[in-house]
Amino acid sequence: MSFKQDAHKLLMIPGPIEVSDEVLYANAHPSVAHVAPDFIAVFSEALKLFREVLRAPNGQPIFISGSGTLGWDQVAANLTEAGDEVLVLHTGYFADGFADALETYGAKPTQIKAPVGARHTLDEVRAALEGKKYKAITITHVDTSTGVLHDVQGIAKVVKEVSPDTLIIVDGVCSVASEPIEFDAWGLDVVLTGSQKGLGCPPGLSLLVASPRAIETLEKRSSPIPSYYASWKRWLPVMKSIENSTPAYFATPPTNLIYAVHASLKNIIEGSVSLDERFELHRKGSEEIKKGIAELGLEQLVTPETQKQDGAAHTMTAVLYPSGFGASDILPRLGQRGIVCGGGLHKEVKDKYFRIGHMGISVTDPSRGDLRRVLDALREVLAEIGYKA
Repeated sequence: MSFKQDAHKLLMIPGPIEVSDEVLYANAHPSVAHVAPDFIAVFSEALKLFREVLRAPNGQPIFISGSGTLGWDQVAANLTEAGDEVLVLHTGYFADGFADALETYGAKPTQIKAPVGARHTLDEVRAALEGKKYKAITITHVDTSTGVLHDVQGIAKVVKEVSPDTLIIVDGVCSVASEPIEFDAWGLDVVLTGSQKGLGCPPGLSLLVASPRAIETLEKRSSPIPSYYASWKRWLPVMKSIENSTPAYFATPPTNLIYAVHASLKNIIEGSVSLDERFELHRKGSEEIKKGIAELGLEQLVTPETQKQDGAAHTMTAVLYPSGFGASDILPRLGQRGIVCGGGLHKEVKDKYFRIGHMGISVTDPSRGDLRRVLDALREVLAEIGYKA
């Protein structure tokens, strides 16, 4: 392949992220019939590879056109019914969104909110589960609005001990393929994500894996699924058929994105580094960024106590603006230096911080020098505005 993408500003927001030449080239595949044998073979392998990324040999992958947000609709529409109680662990903006989706379909979400920049302790989760019977619990693995990383393994263990019938739902939009996830070993029921973050693809694909227990919950529901497009009863036969290399149709899949995500998944599973090495590269990249901003005299939105508990994401860093300065002082000047970072998102503190994404090829290919470019540009900006640590 000789394709090389055009020069552009370095995209270092927490998604979409930088996309490799190989994946972008795959996305530029000639238009193809969604039932063509060649395409079905690629789609089938992509489903199997995604199962490997999540270490979910018994899980059922589902790929649908849409953003990661569509995963919320799928969970709410298929696994909850009117009046079902759902515990939502809140560490930022995206828990609010998940709660809204659940409420839209008639479920009753109860949010327990951690302070901004903090996460829930296992004792807090235990106490919440002991107080009420919940159909499901939702966990935002990494909340992209705060950079807080939840201990999914520890929470899942508590759920199994205290409320074993409760479905364990993980929003992995900002963690899949970048933070370790052991779907089967941890006893998870759904992990959902989008194509544009750790998977390193253009946006537009909603991906998830559902456990046999989640499928059984679907089959035992007593009311009709209150969604047409998000109904697993329509999608599951299609996914199973395609994985078995037989064309099937409900709605047209995003054929080019399937080629792109296949290229990315194949590289993740069969590339030069193992999956565990990939996670370690993300950890090291995160340490480089966090150490770099500390040396510049900047602090994280994630609280010091949460940082000590390994509760700061390895996929992004939320950075507090230095005292007396704000977004207009920092972000445009980074842009002038060819670096795009993200503004604040959490409604309570959105004007107090900005966000640096560090996922995918920006950390797995150190020869690019992306992390160093961000830190060097930030150092220059701080000097230009007259900030001294």
